[in-house]
Amino acid sequence: MPDVISNFLQVLQDSPAFFIAVSALLGLLVGSFLNVVIHRLPKMMEAEWRLNCQSLDGQTPSEPPKKFNLLTPRSSCPHCGHAITAIENIPLISYLGLRGKCRACKAPISLRYPAVELLTGILTALVSWKLGYGGMTVFAWLFVFALIALTFIDLDTQLLPDDITLPLLWLGLLVNLYGGFTDLSSAVTGAAAGYLILWSIYWLFKLITGKEGMGYGDFKLLAAIGAWFGWQMLPAVILLSSLAGSVIGIGLILFARHGRSTPIPFGPYLALGGIAALFFGPTLASFYLGS
Repeated sequence: MPDVISNFLQVLQDSPAFFIAVSALLGLLVGSFLNVVIHRLPKMMEAEWRLNCQSLDGQTPSEPPKKFNLLTPRSSCPHCGHAITAIENIPLISYLGLRGKCRACKAPISLRYPAVELLTGILTALVSWKLGYGGMTVFAWLFVFALIALTFIDLDTQLLPDDITLPLLWLGLLVNLYGGFTDLSSAVTGAAAGYLILWSIYWLFKLITGKEGMGYGDFKLLAAIGAWFGWQMLPAVILLSSLAGSVIGIGLILFARHGRSTPIPFGPYLALGGIAALFFGPTLASFYLGS
């Protein structure tokens, strides 16, 4: 078995095309799991909050909470409760084979599920194409996986869970401990500056308007991006995020009758800036650093 694994890894290293293809397949599989994370993590957080509130109020739950995490119980149809079998859970293929409907009750399956799988597969393949075979590619995959999960969780709930943002921040610092994507000094400065920049904007906006313009999760996400790519990338990330948010926000108001007072999550736009930093970081930074 060790020889088989060693030979397989050697083939991956020697054949860039094969490595990219395997990466895409891996991305599809991870995308299927990210759908679970996107759906369940906010519910797990809500259940924990309720238990904490009951504990503070001195209340004792009438019955022990049912086991609910990323692995238990098995995924099921939200309409009829049909347990999803392994054959029904093959990324993309199962959705196409089922024609986008539950096998039991024929209720439509959200297009979100194959979209997340496809997006994860494409970005994983692009990372492998950009960085090639190596340890930094694996870390970049993890970065992308975290951003995809955060993007869709924020779109659904306007939450950026600490369970993802904080490990992402610390992992970025560890990756750059010996000069992964940037030097450690730039990474630490980037983490601190990323948090403080949005923290300052938050309080300035609140002092002027009396309203909260963003959440603390946004501070932590920008800090994580700064930890991965250094303070040098923060201007580009903030500019790209703001431009994308402005264009999409104006489009929603004009064409989708999105109320001006309705909050728009900023996490997806920060994630877009983080992806741009991963793929085009040095090119973007050269525009204002002149190097």
